[in-house]
This record gives sequence, C-alpha cells and structure tokens, in this order.
Amino acid sequence: MSHWRERCRRLATMSPDELFVRTRQEFAKRYDLLLARLNIHLIKDDVAARPFSNAFFFSREDVPCILDFLREQLPEVSADIVLRAEQICKHRFNLLGYRDVDYGQEIDWHADAVHGRRSSMDAWFRIPYLDFDRVGDVKIIWELNRQQHLTILAKAYRLTGDARFGHELFQQWYHWQKENPYPFGINWASSLEIAFRSLSWLWVWYLLDGCSIVPSTFSFDLRRALMINARHMERFLSTYFSPNTHLLGEAVGLFFIGTLLLGSPSAQRWQNLGWKIILQEARRQVQPDGMHFEQSIYYHTYALDFFLHSRLLASVSGIPVPDAFDRTIEKMLDVIGAFGTMGRLPQFGDDDGGRVFDPTRNRSEHLLDPLATGAVLFGRSDFKKAADHIREETVWLLGAPGVRRFHELHGQTPTLKSFALQSSGFYVMCGSNPVPYQLVIDAGPHGTGLAGHGHGDALSIQLAVNGEQLLIDPGTFAYTGGAERDRFRGTSAHNTVQVDDLHQAEPVGPFKWHSLPNVSIERWVMDDNFDLFAGSHDGYRRLPEPVRHRRHVFCLKSRFWLIHDLLEGAGVHKLDLFWHFGTGSLTATSAGAMFINDRQPALALLFATNQDYSREVIQDWHSPAYGKKEASSTLRISTRAQLPASFATLLAPVEEVTAHPGDFHPVLSSHSGVPVRSYRYSTPNGPTHQWFFADTPGDWQLGSWSSDAQFLYCSMCPDSILQQFTLCDGSHFEVDDRSQFAAQAAVPVTKLMSVEDARPTSDSEEAAVTFSSADFLMGKDTFASA
Repeated sequence: MSHWRERCRRLATMSPDELFVRTRQEFAKRYDLLLARLNIHLIKDDVAARPFSNAFFFSREDVPCILDFLREQLPEVSADIVLRAEQICKHRFNLLGYRDVDYGQEIDWHADAVHGRRSSMDAWFRIPYLDFDRVGDVKIIWELNRQQHLTILAKAYRLTGDARFGHELFQQWYHWQKENPYPFGINWASSLEIAFRSLSWLWVWYLLDGCSIVPSTFSFDLRRALMINARHMERFLSTYFSPNTHLLGEAVGLFFIGTLLLGSPSAQRWQNLGWKIILQEARRQVQPDGMHFEQSIYYHTYALDFFLHSRLLASVSGIPVPDAFDRTIEKMLDVIGAFGTMGRLPQFGDDDGGRVFDPTRNRSEHLLDPLATGAVLFGRSDFKKAADHIREETVWLLGAPGVRRFHELHGQTPTLKSFALQSSGFYVMCGSNPVPYQLVIDAGPHGTGLAGHGHGDALSIQLAVNGEQLLIDPGTFAYTGGAERDRFRGTSAHNTVQVDDLHQAEPVGPFKWHSLPNVSIERWVMDDNFDLFAGSHDGYRRLPEPVRHRRHVFCLKSRFWLIHDLLEGAGVHKLDLFWHFGTGSLTATSAGAMFINDRQPALALLFATNQDYSREVIQDWHSPAYGKKEASSTLRISTRAQLPASFATLLAPVEEVTAHPGDFHPVLSSHSGVPVRSYRYSTPNGPTHQWFFADTPGDWQLGSWSSDAQFLYCSMCPDSILQQFTLCDGSHFEVDDRSQFAAQAAVPVTKLMSVEDARPTSDSEEAAVTFSSADFLMGKDTFASA
C-alpha cells in the first residue's frame, strides 16, 4: 500500500512534460516488444548499406603515424595494449576494480562472473537490474558489455599484425549480436550503456578501416546495429529518469552516430538532438566555479571526457563550437589542474569506475588525463605541467599536430595557492614550504536532486602532503549490495563527526537520500601566513533534540592544521569523530596518534577535549577503484556528552618519528561572559600557540584573557612576547587588563603577522584600531591534564 501511495505522490509532483515523456516511453517499450515478437525489422536494408563519414579524430592514413609514435615514444603503453589483448583472447577481463575476471570459453554477456549471478532474458524494462540477488552487480555486467575491450583488440592488431586479435574481435562482436536480440536482456536496460557500446564500435571501425581482417559484411551489420542503438537512445533518453551524466552520455552517443553515419534520414536529427543536449547540459550540469553538479570528482572527469570528445568531433566535422562551451570545458580543466597539484586528485562523492577512452585508467591519478588534451586545445602550459606527460588518448584525439603542440608548450610550474570553489563548496588550503601540501574541506551541498552520487561527508577533510594521501576519503566500492554501499558512502566513512550513529542524511535505496543537510559557510580567509575556514551543517536537525555541527579549520602555513568541532544543541548525545588514513602505519599515542609511511615525514595527530572519551585504532578499508578494497586504518574518538560539546584536533608533520610532536591541551581557567573554549599548543624551544572559540557573539573573559572576538589566534615567542595574531568578528582583546587590540567597531578579520608591524591589517578599512605589541605576556592559565 505504501508503494502505491509513493507512486501517487510522485505522479502528483510531475510536470505535464514529464508526465507526457514518461507515458510515451511506457508505450514505446511495449510497442518495441510487440514488433520483436512479430519479427518486424526496425531498420531498412537500403539505409544500412550507406557509408561512414571520413570526419573522425584520425583518418585511415593517420593511423600508421600514430602507431609509430606509440611504439617509439610510449612503448610501455604499446606493450600494455598487446598484453591486455592476449588476456582478452582468453576471455579474461579487467572490469572496474576487478582484475583478471574469467568469463570462460564462451562469454555469457548477461552474467556477473565476479559474484556468480546471471540476469534473465526478459524484455529489458522488466529486469530489476538493481536487485543484487537476482542480477548480481549490474555495473560488472554493463562494464563488460560496453565492449571497450574491442578497441584494445583493434589496436593490438594494428600494432602487431597478429590476425588472432582481429578474429577474436569479430567473433565477440557477432556473438554479442546473436546473444542480445533487441529488446531482450539487461544490456538494453540503460541507454547510457548503449551509448558507450556505440562509441566502442565506432572506434573499432575507424581503427580497422581498410584492413583486410574486416569481414565483408561488417560495414552493413555495424550500421544496422548502430541505428538500432540510436533509435533506442532517442526514444528512451534519461530526460527525467537520470538527468545527469546518463543524459549527457546518451546525447554524446546520438551525436557521434548522427555525425558519422552518412545517408540515414534520421542521422541529421540524431546529430542535432545530441549536440543540442550536450550544449544544454554543459550549461546546466557545470557550476559557475567549473565543478560538476554531482559533487563528485570522478563524475566531474567523466562528464569532462564526454564534453572533450564531443567538442573535438564537432570541430573536425565542421560543426561550429560556441565560445561558451569552450569556456565551460576550460573551467572544468581548471578545477582538475587546481586539485591535481599533488599528482592525483582528492576523492569525494561516488567513484563510477568507468571512463570514455580507457576504462582501466580509473584511479584518482588517472583523472588528470584530460589535462594533456586540454593543454593542446587551449595552449595551457600549466595544464601540461600538471599532466606531466602526454597521454595515449591525446595522441589519438589530436594526432601528430597535437603531439607537436604539446611538446612545444613550456611546462609552467603552477604556484601552490589556497583557493575556494564557492559554488560547489570546496575550500582548499595549499602551500609549498617546506613540502607541498593540500587540505580539502568539503562544505558543499550533498549533491543535485536526490544526491544519488553524493556521500554523507559534510565538513569532511582530506589531506595530502608531498604527493601522498594522508587523510583520505575511503571511496565507493559498490553501488549494489546494500550494507557495503551505505558503509562506504556513510558519514562514519569520512573525516567528520557522526552523531548518535546516524548519517548526516538518510540513505533511501542505493541512489537516494532524504533529509539532506544544509551547509553554511561562515568564514573563509586566505593569507600569506595562514588560512581559516569556518562552516556548519544541520544534518542532525531530524533528531528529537536537534544538533548542529560547526567546524573551524585553521592552517598556519608550513607548520600545522587545527580542526575545532563544536556540537550545538541540547541533551546527551553519542559523538564519534573519525580520521581515515591512507596507506601506512597508524599507532595510538598518549596524546592522539602517529601515522607513518615510507615516502614522507610522519604525521602527528594530537587531540584535546574537556570530555571523557575513548579512542581506538580500527583496521578498516578504503576503495581506490570501484569493486576493489584495500586495508587502511581509522582513528575513532568517541564520547557521550551533554551538549554543547567540543573537541579539537591538531595535525602536525614531524621529521622524525621519535621527535616530540608538542603538547596540545584545552585551557581551563575562570570564565565569565559568553561561552568560550581555548586550546594551547607548544613545542620544545618553539613558539606557543593559543586559540579561542566563542560559541556566540558577545564579551568573554577566560583567565587573564578577555575579548569579544568569536575567533582569536595568538602566537607567542619563547619569551612570551606576541609574535602574531588573528582576530575575527571582534573589536578588542586584552591580556592581564592590558589592551592589545582595539577598534571602534567589530571587524570581520584583523591580523598581525609579526611584531615589527606598526598596526594590524584589517578587512574593515574604516575601523579605527589601536594596538600594543610591547610587553605582551601570556596569560597564566592552567592546562587540563593530558
């Protein structure tokens, strides 16, 4: 009964156009099934006998030159192509994160060979493809049926001249046609998968055009198959089903088929429709800051691949490319270039596992690939530097002229500067001294629509130092299977706080969330010496006693990062703070934990709170690619506390594991005024650092310190003289009743970064300020015990 109520509710929310499209598609499904049962052909033979266009990324004459370049300049790529082709001939495939999957002597195109399950041969729209028990993992089935491995066989044949590879290719292609009659089976259930398969078949045609290995009937049979594909995609576009990369990929499939199949009366319509949707989705799916609206770095690159390939095909086919489309593509490349300063991209949101050109290039370091093509397309030397070297994909897309232009670019070393993608809510703290680092804060929306590819990661952070991922997002691992899906996308799998064992939103099925959190950005300051972020989310407002999580992240450049978490609300709640580490060794210490790997300095994690808490190192998992799990370690800090409650974490790289990372404690002193929390950090023979966080606006006093600032940071030399300070949303602060800073009104941010400065800088030029640096002494506050 609830199922029908939900369907009625959904119908009531549909626009007239959505209701019309969905109704038409329901009739079309059954009409196609009726035609199949009556054995009525969908495509006329005379239309299927027309030629293909010569306008592709490369011509028949270009292929030998490209192959020579691969052999001479990218020999490891050539060797890998041949090695993979040998495995494909044995029907052993690398699918997503699964390696060497054996499909036996005769390939079952409807089977998930990893989990030993097989889909039925019902009409495609009657197959419950997300039901793991009845189908298995549909992504594994569909990954095989994208038939991107056929392009590997084609390239291996061209590289070696070995006829085995060509015979295997065509044997598999014709076997697939026989085993997947339209419209039966799971391989017709997703128009996106049909688009991928169409692109693979087109690449095979242009790779083997003019070769004697090609069967005489293949041109006719391929055109017929592609026209059936295009007809299906046009009728069953994901306009309302999944209007994201599904709709985009389907449009790309239509555009390629419509552009490359000459003589069909439908081809021009497919080309026009596909190109129209591509341009439309570039405007709709890409946010003003250049980030894709799925809030996933993988889907960002996935969409960028579609846009790049379509744009280049349009160019070689004489189709005008709007300047706005180029600007969108370049902005998307800018995002990858900015995030890619560590040699790989941070991971947030779902990891789809698929790629347009080479599906085995599906790890975070491979997501930099489009920069090589972008460097040539837009003449960007910074893209070349971030890409580091040319990719095989760029060679095929742009040919010898593109290779030449790539090498002519002078690789400009990008400056590591902090930045924010404000539309998508990513705030990134960067620096290069003494080693490059990048800390990413995810403060964006959960995702678009029902946030199907978003994770419960509001205010989560990731940290990379010197190219190594230290604090990580554990990835995706699976889309089906229930428990594993929710485990990897849930809040406890991310570097943030979980309340009462709940996710920040409620997962509903594998691709839906309810009660999405609203994230607010309260402060973002970038400075030569420090960065400061403050934000909050209301993901736990659905509790009987609602809770709001507020997080500050303060980076003193080249020194350390402080993360302060405040849980606001009422009542007693269970609070869990998670820190997920990359490959290496994590050991608990008396003050927190120490993380070590073989490639860079250790990372000390120091923890401070006034609450009683437990701490444990958990042997955990992370997923570097869809379907693959690797061991990792997680630090979990837990407490039950009366709210409001707070705790602080300090992250500090240390050169020697045996070195003392310093002392980090909450400051306990007599208090008056609005609630304020303070922490102090000191190292042997180094400065002392102290922070103050006020819960609400107003005056406060803590021991010998007093102010109305909502955030205050001070650094003191070993002789207790003020070295630097930063104050936010305040007008004054004093120590031992001596004024250190005063303004006529509260200033958003003011900062003094050396005792030689005559006056602090301020974001408010109109505020009159006074400042005294002479004889600045530390307050005589007491520390909580460690």
